[in-house]
Amino acid sequence: MKTPTVLHDTFVIERTYPKAPEKVFAFFSDPTKKRRWLGGDDAGFEVLAFEPNFKVDHYERWTYRFQGGVLIRTDICYQDIVPQQRVVFVYTMTFGDKRVSSSQVTVELVADGSSTRLRHTEQGAFFDGAEPPSGREQGTGGLLELLGKLLEELL
Repeated sequence: MKTPTVLHDTFVIERTYPKAPEKVFAFFSDPTKKRRWLGGDDAGFEVLAFEPNFKVDHYERWTYRFQGGVLIRTDICYQDIVPQQRVVFVYTMTFGDKRVSSSQVTVELVADGSSTRLRHTEQGAFFDGAEPPSGREQGTGGLLELLGKLLEELL
């Protein structure tokens, strides 16, 4: 039997968007905007279920596939929400029937004139080599780039 392993990693990604914090925050708090950003065709996912629940101590669940691949489930529990300023959440990802990671994320939104500086800090535990932390960082960076495009398009 293979010995279970865990790899810990922390990464920080920063972006500046030419919109006010309330416009950026809406993509976390508004289920329609969140669905478009994190699960729409723009992100390349086929969403099978989306159960939004953007409240502290409540759970949100996504079930999806990426380009016809394995079934992925993401379970999120919000730890702290300060509108227009901060979102802290814990999430786990499961590929098929295998739990691959658990992370704590802090997203900070700081007004900078008419723009918003976003800082995403993720502290993750990655299980049994199922997913490298570099892949998570790259995927998160791509989603934050998509957020910028959607902010320009929709607002």
